[in-house]
Amino acid sequence: MESEAPIVRIELCRADAVVLFDWLMSTDLDAVPITHPAQRQAFIDLCDELESQTDVLSATIEEVALAQQEVAKNIAQ
Repeated sequence: MESEAPIVRIELCRADAVVLFDWLMSTDLDAVPITHPAQRQAFIDLCDELESQTDVLSATIEEVALAQQEVAKNIAQ
């Protein structure tokens, strides 16, 4: 992301990052509804940041499943 704009830092637990990255990478970008092209680019930027700033790319199928279970514990019922 080449920009002079201020940087925003977001902290996620690894489980959230793994689940989010797994979902983002399995999402058909052409099927994501957008109202402005910048939204698609922000989606891509988020994927890139998760990939470059974390170790989520190396998560195994088993780690993704465990992360999903961990994150699901926080689902409001």
